[in-house]
Amino acid sequence: MPSSQKKIFAGPKIRRLRRELGLSQLRMASELDFSSSYLNLVERNQRPVSAQFLLRLAEVYDLDLRTLAGDDDARAFADMNEILSDPLFKGLNIPKAEIQESATSSPALMDAISTMYRAFNEQRKINSELSARFTEHGREPTSADNSFPVDEVRDFLHTQKNYFPELDEVAEELNEELQLVDGGSYSILVSRLQDKHNIKTRIMNADVLPETLRYFDPHRHQLLMSELMARSGRKFQVAYQLGLLEFSEIIDGLIQKADFRNEEAKPLLRITLANYFAAALLMPYQSFKSDADLLNHDVEHLSQRYGVSFEQVCHRLTTLQRPGNRGIPFFFIRVDNAGNVSKRFSVGSFHFSQFGGTCPLWNVHDTFSTPGKIFTQIIQMPDETTYFSVARTVKRSGAPHNQPNQQLALALGCEISHAKKLTYSKGHDLTNLDATPIGPNCRLCERRNCVQRAHPPISRNMVLDVRSRGVTPYRFAKD
Repeated sequence: MPSSQKKIFAGPKIRRLRRELGLSQLRMASELDFSSSYLNLVERNQRPVSAQFLLRLAEVYDLDLRTLAGDDDARAFADMNEILSDPLFKGLNIPKAEIQESATSSPALMDAISTMYRAFNEQRKINSELSARFTEHGREPTSADNSFPVDEVRDFLHTQKNYFPELDEVAEELNEELQLVDGGSYSILVSRLQDKHNIKTRIMNADVLPETLRYFDPHRHQLLMSELMARSGRKFQVAYQLGLLEFSEIIDGLIQKADFRNEEAKPLLRITLANYFAAALLMPYQSFKSDADLLNHDVEHLSQRYGVSFEQVCHRLTTLQRPGNRGIPFFFIRVDNAGNVSKRFSVGSFHFSQFGGTCPLWNVHDTFSTPGKIFTQIIQMPDETTYFSVARTVKRSGAPHNQPNQQLALALGCEISHAKKLTYSKGHDLTNLDATPIGPNCRLCERRNCVQRAHPPISRNMVLDVRSRGVTPYRFAKD
């Protein structure tokens, strides 16, 4: 069944909402003009929520209906499914229906279990490496050595849906004050840095800044940038520095809100939030959202209009979550040609594997064969949710003549119901879908007879037959 036609069972979420509001079933039913018996059935997932009920919820309690679509539940279920596929839990045979029920009723508990497993898995993977390394250097490893600040920051971004209204608002105000337009934007930003903060911006020869693209020297009041950095990158870095200088209190408050266990996550989040501000300053929410809709989310056109990079536009599109004026719930991923994932984010229900790469059937990997070309694809996950994907390679600037620039592949996508709003969907039949079946990665995918399979699924027993060979050497039992 297409995702747009799925019935919504949101009982636990509605029950949590009612309790957060301090309402009895009778009181909530009265305020919504529905019978208490209907609300009781809905809360126990014995009835799907009707369109009329959803509209009343949104009207009476100013609720974003996407919160009932099950995206967080789907993520919690997928994460827990991945964790329980570990051989460590072999023999428990926990029914998927039980996992789904727990994910729906207790998503916070599922997140806690996921956090604990991630810590365990990280320790398991690096334990022998740490032992060898620290024995060689004559000291014992400490708990701080087994940290994963990147995961903590990713989790915080997910809980905030990669949207920080405080930064968006001040960025929009500053953009209007400076009257930024492409062409004059860079010089205006440089003047702001000089006039208000007494910081001079200098473009340096590559041999003066070896292996460095940007360096801020607070003692000499200088922002130094390499000549190898693209113009869009220079503009972004000046905006980044302005964010750190002018809105440090807002950034400090968000870092405090994150309440990280790991101290190393704090500077990483500071960098992330300053980057968020820079994007919001150069692509202010209201005008960028309007232009994205007008241009049918043509990333290259938006890149030219705002004088920013292809990747910066893709990332900005994932942050358009302002209540009452939300953008498409995009997902975004960045990988290198070895399949290493360096950036991933999903506003909607698309699930990335926490502990592995991506599916080889997803054409994001094919982009390396034709750099700069746009690849489009309709893909379908094992739960039959279907997505539209746009992928392209980008180059990282900064490498001198005798060294190759790093090439990365980006993919931006959304559920198929939103695909008609993308210029890239022209030529695709969005009614009779010919979707490519993919999975999170080979270790988690249970699709049989996949010619691209590189590993057997860890949740299934392999079938070994010396007399025959299938299309894949990794055949496995259905149950």
